[in-house]
Amino acid sequence: MAQERTGVATIKGNPLTLIGPEIKVGDTAPDFKVNKDLMTQVSLKDYDGKVKLISVVPSLDTGTCDAQTRRFNVEAGKLGDKVTILTISVDLPFAQARWCGAAGVDQLTTLSDYKDRTFGEAYGVYIKELGLLMRSIFIVDADNKVQYVEYLGEMTNPPDFDKALEALAKLI
Repeated sequence: MAQERTGVATIKGNPLTLIGPEIKVGDTAPDFKVNKDLMTQVSLKDYDGKVKLISVVPSLDTGTCDAQTRRFNVEAGKLGDKVTILTISVDLPFAQARWCGAAGVDQLTTLSDYKDRTFGEAYGVYIKELGLLMRSIFIVDADNKVQYVEYLGEMTNPPDFDKALEALAKLI
């Protein structure tokens, strides 16, 4: 049975249970399998040799997740091919593609953990009560070492964009 973490996350003040370990700076980033589209799965290995900013959102169809993803899309446009920005949610790949098209988001990659939840459980962000992923940011260097982590304590709060981008700048 996977590790359960309580007392670390809420939604509008109501407690949530996160499944999986807490990832820390210096850890080797756990591998995962997520869907790029309905039939194509990718893993961390598909991004070997690149610096990765992994932006985790509960659902692209909510205000904070929308703003978070749009912000990182803008930043991705400034970074070019120096960094790969991945946005991971449990939204179906169809919904992710629809949302990206409507929002004009085309500088980052959306990936779905809907099928196996291997990302959510490996990174300790799978929410037991909701079947969603807890908002968080992970920055992983080209050697797959974790260089930055932000787990949001309250799901509805945005991440600290400035701190994440500052940590990212140190790697490129």
